[in-house]
Amino acid sequence: MSTPSSKSDEAFGASSSDDVALDSTTNESWIAIEPPMPPRNIQVISDLCSEPPSFSAAQFDIVLRRQHQRSRDGGGVKKAAIPSRFLNLSDTFEFSGWGTLSRIELDPSDISYGEKCIQDGRRAKTLGQFTASALAGNAVLGSVFYALPAVVIASGVYSPISLFIATLVLFLWRPIMEELASALPFGGAPYTYLLNVSSKWLALLGAAMLLLDYASTSVVSAATAAAYLSGEVSLPFPAYVGALLVVVVFTIVSLSGLRESARIALVVLSLHILTMLALFVASVVAWARTGNSLIHENWVMGRGPLRAGHIVGEVFNGVCIGVLGLTGFECTPSYVSSIKPGRFPRVLRNLHYPAIFLNCLSMLFLLALVPLETILSGANVLSALASAAGKWLRIWVVVDAVVVLCGGVLTGILGACELSDRLARDRLLPRFFLRRLTWTHAPFVSIVFFALFCCVLYAASGASLSIVSKMFSLIWLAVMTLFPIAVLLLKFNRGRLPRQPRTSLTIVFSTLIIAFVIIGGNIAIDPTIVGYAAAYLVALATIFYVTMKKGRFVRWFLWIYDQSSSLNAFLWTKNWGHRMAKMMMHMRRQPVCLLVKTDEINRLFHKLLYVCENEETSRLKLVHFYDEEGGIPSEMEANWKILDEAFPEITVDLVLVRGPFNPLNVAALANRLQVPTTLMFMSCPGQNFSYPVADFGTRIISL
Repeated sequence: MSTPSSKSDEAFGASSSDDVALDSTTNESWIAIEPPMPPRNIQVISDLCSEPPSFSAAQFDIVLRRQHQRSRDGGGVKKAAIPSRFLNLSDTFEFSGWGTLSRIELDPSDISYGEKCIQDGRRAKTLGQFTASALAGNAVLGSVFYALPAVVIASGVYSPISLFIATLVLFLWRPIMEELASALPFGGAPYTYLLNVSSKWLALLGAAMLLLDYASTSVVSAATAAAYLSGEVSLPFPAYVGALLVVVVFTIVSLSGLRESARIALVVLSLHILTMLALFVASVVAWARTGNSLIHENWVMGRGPLRAGHIVGEVFNGVCIGVLGLTGFECTPSYVSSIKPGRFPRVLRNLHYPAIFLNCLSMLFLLALVPLETILSGANVLSALASAAGKWLRIWVVVDAVVVLCGGVLTGILGACELSDRLARDRLLPRFFLRRLTWTHAPFVSIVFFALFCCVLYAASGASLSIVSKMFSLIWLAVMTLFPIAVLLLKFNRGRLPRQPRTSLTIVFSTLIIAFVIIGGNIAIDPTIVGYAAAYLVALATIFYVTMKKGRFVRWFLWIYDQSSSLNAFLWTKNWGHRMAKMMMHMRRQPVCLLVKTDEINRLFHKLLYVCENEETSRLKLVHFYDEEGGIPSEMEANWKILDEAFPEITVDLVLVRGPFNPLNVAALANRLQVPTTLMFMSCPGQNFSYPVADFGTRIISL
């Protein structure tokens, strides 16, 4: 057997000592006949005169020396020379085959499929500024029915000031949300924001918060609607049954599809705004008729000590509770992929200004026309305010409260559907979550499962609106904190990504500080909210982590089975090992793609590390698009072979695609390779990039 004494010897197949050398470690046997050794002086002169081997002859020298057993056609097993952790079972499932090199020219059928995908993505942007505003507007503007009494309890007669300050802080969040939506206009935000600017585990934590926020939005809205109705009329069933009925009814409504649901939400929101305007007009008339006597009595009763510290403390507590009157804003970015281009800033504006107007005026009229003890009792305060104009207006307000709160249930369902669709495309949820109804294209599996999750959440709280509301308050604040965190990571990790506008770091850090202060204030007011929120969040985050690392958990179970002789003894457990090995191989068989531009091995290496840390796969395809003018980078093939050897647990294929790198060809390649674009990873594009990043639908994993 020959020894690798030098690169030139190995490259040209020469042996240093034997007259006849047979290499038995390769797939092909070969014979190298060494000529007689010349005299020493002649050998020295020959070495001095000969030219060194060219780069083209020696570039694969080191790689070929170590890959004696590698087949030219790929396949085989990249078995590493390390001890196995399994005593009784084979560990071949932990290793993959050698990768292959392939050159692809996209067919007309692939191109037509890519064109269809691009057009479908653009046609999906069907929501204008008003229909998009309505989807979240019922949750944002409907919160007035349950937020006002809580603010009065915390802030007393200073509630209008607290609510005004609380609604103003949203001016800090709006440019942050606009920048994120401009850079990454994908559904399922802020999970997708974190997925593209940070690691997958942080994105999954955000997904757990977001799903819990959507569920609590639906449950709180449904339970409040049932409680509001039961406070006015005698129901033939308990209030919790009414809440469950509301969830079921709007689950059926959401099956009509996104566009129809948006139209229904717009009708509901229009009714609510008309109702509030009528209530304000009636309140102005009643205030003019009764005068300022009641507001003076409420002021004297609720002002407390006139000390600066006490007043500031009351106002601060009211601000901490008052921001919960803005719940629903976090749902808007979740369906930004369905909003027409350029409309998202208008959607935020359409939600923000009415929230300021409705919250502050409602609180002012309450203090002027409703006794303070009635407000503090937690009764249906807006219906009590409507009583000043007559019974007809009270009935109208009650009907509006029930309807608009039910619209908040729809907001949570639609937001959860966008999130589950993205999680399923990222293989964190089973693929059947992508199934849709034929006639409405509604994701019925996601809708049904989310409705069941809402029922479980409500039942786990003992059907207590108070417990769910406490959990909701902290989860909502945590979700709102994800936006400044995401934009900060966007600026640091993906600073080259084109976007407009760009938020200054002063606004970002100010928003973070305010968010943490408000979270601390809510915890100080009621420390029990931490326990409620943490319990649900830890449970949901654990489930998501298991789905992300499911292969690792199967491997642990397989090792326990291998080490336990008692499990192998029983007849009904005898085949568990083979079944778990097959299960793990099936999970890891699904491929992912790295879209690479250069052949720099350090960049390629870090991208492969990202795949190893964040994806459960044993099949990776390095994809490079090229044309005749630019050609293929000179060291692409050599570095691919090195990486294929460096990662024995992954089969690394090199795919060279003839054609320009654009959304059409990427979508066509996804069809050709049967890999969804959400599992194609690319580097961050720069300012001069010719295409919108949303048209690719790929994940950005590096600067």
